[in-house]
Formats: sequence, structure tokens, C-alpha cells
Amino acid sequence: MTPEEIMEKVGDNLSVRRVFGEPIERDGTVVIPVAIVAGGGGVGSGTSEAGDGMGGGFGGLTRGIGAYTIRNGEVRFVPAVDIVALAGIGLMCLRVLVSVLRRHRRRGVPAGNSAGASRRSCCGRGSPPA
Repeated sequence: MTPEEIMEKVGDNLSVRRVFGEPIERDGTVVIPVAIVAGGGGVGSGTSEAGDGMGGGFGGLTRGIGAYTIRNGEVRFVPAVDIVALAGIGLMCLRVLVSVLRRHRRRGVPAGNSAGASRRSCCGRGSPPA
């Protein structure tokens, strides 16, 4: 496959047809699926003592993010709910919370008391006398 053929295939895969799906009409409502498309690739060629060489590659990601609905002349975007992404974000938030609580305990700061029993801040600096 020549570099031109590879780039032609890349262009086909990163077109607006991948972002907006074919409209679907049901019961007076038109639904247009929407996706996010990302990709990258490269081609190269060269010569060496062994001969001429050429190669290339392409990778991409397509993910549905929602749909536009058209009903009675009004357009509305309805986002898709990605349960896997939401679970991942929830786990990351939980991990940050646990990390902060552990750090406060190691520094002698009771949970729920950011000033601490010894009047230290979470950064280890003492506060001015009251």
C-alpha cells in the first residue's frame, strides 16, 4: 500500500460521516447520532543496504456521545450516559478522598478538623496564637 493510499483511508475514517450518523425518523422525531472521533497515523519510507522500504499505520477511537433530536422544529442535544466512564470518575474521586484522609491522619489532624488539635494546618505550619 502506498503512502497516498494510506492517507486516503485515514481521510475516509476521520470524516464528518463518522461524527454524525444517518438521521433516523420515528413518530415525527428525527434522531441524529453524534460521536467523537480521534485518530492519528503516520507513513514513512526509506532505503538501506537491504533495499527500499515503506510502511505506515493508523489508530483511532470513535465513541458515541449522544444524539440531536428534532421535534416540532426544536433541536435538542441528548447526551449519552457512559456508565463505565462515570464509574471510573467515581473511583478516582474516592481514591483522592481516601488519600487526603490518610494524609491528615498521618499528620495528626483529626478528620473533620482542618485546624487540628495542635493548631497545625495540613501543610505542617502552625497557626498564630489566638
